[in-house]
Amino acid sequence: MSSHRTDAATSLFVAHRNLLFTVAYEMLGSAADAEDVLQETWLRWSTVDQAEVREPRAYLVRIATRLALNRLRSAQHRREAYVGPWLPEPLLTSPDVADDAELAESISMALMVVLETLGPTERAVFVLREIFGFEFDEIAAAVEKTPATVRQIAHRARQHVEARRPRVSVTADEARAALDAFRIAVETGDVQAMLNVLAPDVVLISDGGGVKQAALRPILGADKVARFISGGIRKTAVDFAIEPAVVNGNPALALHVAGEFDGVLAARVQDGRITGLYIVRNPQKLSWLGEELTLSLH
Repeated sequence: MSSHRTDAATSLFVAHRNLLFTVAYEMLGSAADAEDVLQETWLRWSTVDQAEVREPRAYLVRIATRLALNRLRSAQHRREAYVGPWLPEPLLTSPDVADDAELAESISMALMVVLETLGPTERAVFVLREIFGFEFDEIAAAVEKTPATVRQIAHRARQHVEARRPRVSVTADEARAALDAFRIAVETGDVQAMLNVLAPDVVLISDGGGVKQAALRPILGADKVARFISGGIRKTAVDFAIEPAVVNGNPALALHVAGEFDGVLAARVQDGRITGLYIVRNPQKLSWLGEELTLSLH
């Protein structure tokens, strides 16, 4: 490939890099896997004759989608054998992302957890259609289905997600206020204050990957969640710290135990109270995040 063609291919790839990463991440729930998809997409894109590509954006998304679908299908068995609940890999985002309600919702931990309940093709169709607004014929080319079939899949996936996603959106300030109240309650050991900010039907999901202590099943109800968190703090018997952070486009908390980064806590908030808590402690999902988070907090 000539240097001119290489420069053109590189410019187009860089221009769409954020889009490609977000598509891959929302399909896979893993930033590390999404980066791998980007690398593979570039390798394939760099061999394409640019003169024959009419719509680079759609072409690049098609490559990334097919690569992500292959990875997602091969990951299904591993996730079925996973120890305890599987949560998406937390994605550190800049504070200004939380002020973009639509973007923050699209990558929120709450929505990512719902997307995990879709099949691979349904997930790809939902992400491309509902989040990025691609036309049915463009999606059909990416998932190798007919436009009519894609339309049916999109309708089914949308119904599935809408039945499970939070119905009331909250601002970043509202979410931050609830998390701040929760953080103070945990730091002071005030169980009643914790109960005050937890919704009665709150659900806690924790992911230790079989390496770190975590609940093997979701915990339901404010009393049980408060006891689980209080008990976990007592068992550590060491210094712990909780720092505000922005993860997956939303206010979150970074957990530190004995001075070491130990996990991320994300939340779903409705009417000023926390209705969902998502705790990721699996070191494999946090190794790269710890360094970035440490830098962002200092």
